Amino acid sequence: MGPSSFLSTGKWACSTTGYYTDSNPNPGFKPSTNNPIETLYSTARIAPISLKYYGRCLRQGSYKVKLHFAEIMFTFDKRNNTAGRRIFDIYIQDFNIAEAAGGVGKSIVKEYNATVTGSTLEIHLYWAGKGTIAVPRRSTYGPLISAISVTPNFDPSTGLSVRTIVGIVVSSFVAVLLVLAVLWKLGYLGRKHLEDKELRGLELQTSYFTLRQIIAATGNFDPENKIGEGGFGPVYKGVLSDGSVIAVKQLSSKSKQGNREFVNEIGMLSALQHPHLVRLFGCCIEGNQLLLIYEYMENNSLARALFGPEDGRLKLDWPTRRKVCLGIARGLAYLHEESRLKIVHRDMKATNVLLDKDLTAKISDFGLAKLDDEENTHISTRVAGTIGYMAPEYAMRGHLTEKADVYSFGIVALEIVSGKSNTNYRPKEEFVNLLNWAYVLQEQGNLLELVDPSLGANFSKKEAMTMLNIGLLCSNTSPTLRPAMSAVVSMLEGHSPVQEPLIVRGSMTDYLRLKAFEELSQDSQTQSSLYPHDSQTQEITMDGPWA
Repeated sequence: MGPSSFLSTGKWACSTTGYYTDSNPNPGFKPSTNNPIETLYSTARIAPISLKYYGRCLRQGSYKVKLHFAEIMFTFDKRNNTAGRRIFDIYIQDFNIAEAAGGVGKSIVKEYNATVTGSTLEIHLYWAGKGTIAVPRRSTYGPLISAISVTPNFDPSTGLSVRTIVGIVVSSFVAVLLVLAVLWKLGYLGRKHLEDKELRGLELQTSYFTLRQIIAATGNFDPENKIGEGGFGPVYKGVLSDGSVIAVKQLSSKSKQGNREFVNEIGMLSALQHPHLVRLFGCCIEGNQLLLIYEYMENNSLARALFGPEDGRLKLDWPTRRKVCLGIARGLAYLHEESRLKIVHRDMKATNVLLDKDLTAKISDFGLAKLDDEENTHISTRVAGTIGYMAPEYAMRGHLTEKADVYSFGIVALEIVSGKSNTNYRPKEEFVNLLNWAYVLQEQGNLLELVDPSLGANFSKKEAMTMLNIGLLCSNTSPTLRPAMSAVVSMLEGHSPVQEPLIVRGSMTDYLRLKAFEELSQDSQTQSSLYPHDSQTQEITMDGPWA
């Protein structure tokens, strides 16, 4: 390399102290032919005092450094037995090449692990001031090295060490296993059939949708697509791949009662087809998801149209109100008398009546519906429904017949005419609800005062009186005095006269109990069912009738 200098060649650089002070080493010196050595070690770089290498532009990390040595300037044979010794430091330790290699003319590789914290790796060879300086000749002492190789202990494409890569791979594998376990636990993987006995092995007579289809249709259940909050879960608007608009009711699988509602609703609606019943397109039972897919009803619920938030109300004119009331009556008449299955809805109310784009009324939410065996005079069952709409004999004694639906229809008919909620409207403190106020107005001969003021004079007084009288007739406290729904349809259509409502209040004890029971509704006005509404479906367990 000549005098003391610094040499740079690409990514490597070297500095040396230069010439020896006494003479220069013989540039043509060759190892003895009696000690053949591979080409790599046939040449070497030497310096009298210090020889320093710089590996530059290296990525931070751990490297394996190999230093290749062979003593090619000393010989050791019978003709020239020399005691020459070369001793120098490799950064921190004394090193004798011939001694480490087991003789002169033999190669040896020293391996070190070095960590680069900046961008440069330094390898320093320094004469230890030991060994010989004139044997067998002058200017043969000092550090000598044949080659250097540097290999990263990491993948250069990622910059990570082998240990780090192994750690990441193992950690990732464990993390994936944990995620898969969680997904399996939640029911998204495997477990296509729920463990619940009510759903396992159940052959449901309806179309099936995949969870992927529903997620795509609802935008992964985007909150912006949420159109209601049901008693057992939210309801979302969705659009299928063919452009069909749907409503998706999501039931919670954590509730066994929710499972029963799910099975019950599918069982009922899949067997029923009527213009005034909401149409069930199908269901999705996948993982822990219980989903019901309905036709989408553009105008939401009747409750919202009549007495919902101001921005959600519809201006229903009189002909529309009459059409809606007649549609509900026809739907209930079909359930009670015309369908193959005789069904008691059990939760008839304005919030469970939906309106399509043409404001056609359709009854929905059959989760609480019960089959009515014609051989039985009534069904004794656990009370479930909405306070303010339940018939007295059902609310207090669990005595269920189709006349319970007739009572609920009477309440809804009064709400349609008045535009007021039965459970929320209290004109005076002493009146419990809308029905109570209607009784008073009837006794005073002022029943038309109940008509919605927003209609002004734009309604038929005769038709209004017909609907109000039917409402009071249907909501009679005595089930035997309530008409069948087919008779109600006939009266609404004008084919038969409206019977004069006979108000039977029953015993004072029963009256007071019912009044106290209905007053509970004043503190339970939350939203539930297929679309947003004003009252909550409740289930009440009783050990026996209220005697």
